[in-house]
Amino acid sequence: MTPNPKLDPYTANAQNDDVTPSQKIADLHKVVKAAQTGMMTTRASDGHLHARAMTPAGPFSDTQLNLVFIANNASYKCEELQNDEHVNVSFFDTASTNWASYCGTARIVQDKTFIKEHWSAITSAYFGDLGDGVHKGDENDPRVVAIEVIPDEIRYWLATNGTVSRTVKAAISAVTGKGTAPGEIRTITKSEIQLTQGLHSKST
Repeated sequence: MTPNPKLDPYTANAQNDDVTPSQKIADLHKVVKAAQTGMMTTRASDGHLHARAMTPAGPFSDTQLNLVFIANNASYKCEELQNDEHVNVSFFDTASTNWASYCGTARIVQDKTFIKEHWSAITSAYFGDLGDGVHKGDENDPRVVAIEVIPDEIRYWLATNGTVSRTVKAAISAVTGKGTAPGEIRTITKSEIQLTQGLHSKST
């Protein structure tokens, strides 16, 4: 079925395109920061989709839209990225019900300078020291790579009402038969992402 706003009043009421790119990015960062951990979905060679929890690695900038994760190149996700670079990364903040969804491509980065820029001491706990003098679980460990997600489109939900207000609006909607949306769906388009990436590259 072709998407039809008249048949999907919830989404139609929530869609807000009257927001500047800078405000979109600022509010997106708030959602991701509050959620902290995202779910990265990759596709295996047999077509199966696999998701796992991952936390973006800093540092972060005000104009940054790419996501960077520190990963183990011996993991299934790296194998799957070599099979298909297309990924989705989603975030959900249970406290506010805000969510964000990044769709795009990912690349595996082995450059040690790039890895060190995004490395944190706590990350070593996910690798462990294998005791062979090579796989030490530090940023120089040959297993350590970075996964950089370059989004083609980002959509996110920003709740505009508290829990009580949402419940009241839903009740009123049920009685009146009019659809309601206690928040906004915003889209950061590919052209906006490309423009921001250009600005980000000039500032770094």
